Amino acid sequence: MPDTPMRRRRQRAYISPRATWPNRGLAAALIAGAVLLGYWLPHLERHHPIGGLSYDAAAAQATLGAIASGIIALTGFVLTAVTLVIQSVQNTSPRLAGILGFFEHSLILFGALTGTAVYALVVLAQVRQSHVPRLSVTLAIVFVVLSTGATLSTLAALREVITGGGLARAVGLRLHQVLDSTWQPPDPTPPGPAPSDPTTLTARRSGVVKDIDGPAIAEIAARHDVHITCLSAVGSFVEPGTPLLHITPRPVPADAARHLTRAVHLAPSRHIDHDPAYGLRLLVDVAIRALSPAVNDPTTAVQSLDQIEAVLLRLAHRPLGTTTVHDHQGAPRLTLPRPGWEEILDLALSEILHYGSDSLQVHRRLRALLNVLAPSVPPARTAALTRYRTMLDRSARTLPDPPTATTADPQGLGGPAPNAGGEET
Repeated sequence: MPDTPMRRRRQRAYISPRATWPNRGLAAALIAGAVLLGYWLPHLERHHPIGGLSYDAAAAQATLGAIASGIIALTGFVLTAVTLVIQSVQNTSPRLAGILGFFEHSLILFGALTGTAVYALVVLAQVRQSHVPRLSVTLAIVFVVLSTGATLSTLAALREVITGGGLARAVGLRLHQVLDSTWQPPDPTPPGPAPSDPTTLTARRSGVVKDIDGPAIAEIAARHDVHITCLSAVGSFVEPGTPLLHITPRPVPADAARHLTRAVHLAPSRHIDHDPAYGLRLLVDVAIRALSPAVNDPTTAVQSLDQIEAVLLRLAHRPLGTTTVHDHQGAPRLTLPRPGWEEILDLALSEILHYGSDSLQVHRRLRALLNVLAPSVPPARTAALTRYRTMLDRSARTLPDPPTATTADPQGLGGPAPNAGGEET
């Protein structure tokens, strides 16, 4: 299926979940609004007939009853489908369900379906032989059409996302957004003074470092004329008592220390929004799961490498590694640990090469990826690419057909030969 803007928008709706409470609130509002409308509109029609489809009392009651029972059955079917989708995603990687908003977005759909059924039941209770609220019954039919359309659209979007390539594309789209908003180029000014005799702030509870509020920490550091070094990177797990921050050359007041500790946000697990490396981790998980003997699906691994290549190209010229945050006067106030180019490349490629060492598709796709990256990276970063070329050459010699394995192919297998002319006819 071709990748169209509409398809990308539909996929993006199921990438990172929004906050759960707004979705729950909207679902509850749809149900409550349906109850109020189903009660108020028939009363309005009793005194001010508005119009609608022509129904007698028996036909209206049969229609509303059929709508209510049908929508309730459809809701159960959608709940089953969403549950199966979540299980399918978890089979690919248990962590993917945490960033793909299947259940969160489905709450709104469940609210719409339940609201339609409740609306039909409330209107049904007000149908009399002497009064048939024709507009209310007509609206029930309209709500059925809208709910059915929303259900079909949701199922179509889920079908696209839950395939191996769809999951990789979904993570890749989200990762591109996060890279543009999270990993900004560091200031080239050298870092602040080394912590010779630092004051250490430790974690007060366990969790994963979800985000580090660099501007807030730098502001506090400037206010007290100190330099702060963060000791735990985003994505690291910490226990109570784990050192989080070093402060030099003097300690800060207790209230400032509390604010500094709170600026290192902890969560139960990693999340892609402030942790781009976690997005790469998820793409690699999809690939190596596909390369496991139980699955044996190298094509999905190649699709994951497509997204990994796009991410590495976005990072090729970006300054990576430890970042220094400065105050308004240009003084270094905060040092943040971040992975460098070699660490990113190892995260993206090393495990795929290891688990795909016996796959022709993986060898050829990895070699094509390195060929694409080579002209795009600065000279200082080419050594890491050379190292992976050497590893690929060594691994290819163990395969039954080394010449085929050492040919670069962006499709894995089946792509056109480089600089090859067409066949004569």
